[in-house]
Amino acid sequence: MPTDLLFRENAYLTETKAAVEAVNERGGIILDRTVFYATGGGQPGDSGTLRREDGSTIAIGTAIYDPEDKSRVIHVPLEGQPLPSPGETLTAVLDWEKRLKRMRIHTALHLLSVVLAYPVTGGSIADGDGRLDFDIPEGGLDKAEITDKLNALIARNADVSERWITDAELDANPGLVKTMSVKPPRGSGRVRLVAIGDIDLQPCGGTHVRNTAEIGLVAVTDIEKKGKQNRRVRIALALA
Repeated sequence: MPTDLLFRENAYLTETKAAVEAVNERGGIILDRTVFYATGGGQPGDSGTLRREDGSTIAIGTAIYDPEDKSRVIHVPLEGQPLPSPGETLTAVLDWEKRLKRMRIHTALHLLSVVLAYPVTGGSIADGDGRLDFDIPEGGLDKAEITDKLNALIARNADVSERWITDAELDANPGLVKTMSVKPPRGSGRVRLVAIGDIDLQPCGGTHVRNTAEIGLVAVTDIEKKGKQNRRVRIALALA
């Protein structure tokens, strides 16, 4: 059965009751539902704990999609952790502080793609920082100028919302996709669009804050040349 991805509908859920559906041969734990974001789209999988009914816990290092069935999420325990039994009921609990930093950076990276309106060739999200790679012709990029423009967009206190469109609607509007290397998640027949006020609209399966005010100040920390036309722009939360 597919895992019910609760983070898709509410990224602010920090825990949920869940049933163990299976434990694979490598010790990966598959639940019927989860608040853990699974690695994808440049965003790492969540960490946290699985709290058992006797009060003991299983430390989870990350979450990934099952390579044999992409509709299921595998919770990967740290080495040496006890394993639950199929059918067991437990509570999945996020490392919320880490997740929130990733949500703030992820939303800021959407805004960075507005400030730098070039094709995005790659990106990644970490705990309080992240980067996007752009296909940019020769020319200087100014860290202070990009920082100012980015913080001006954040200061607009724009609401962040999601809605769903069909795969066919996305195919009819290819300009919505800014990323060249990371494609929006497909397979269910529909794709989630993330809107930041009237500032930005693009498909994304990741987690975001509800309003840009939650991002706080950010700074462009580095701009690297990664090839003839590829520029890597790194940002970080000023107040993590």
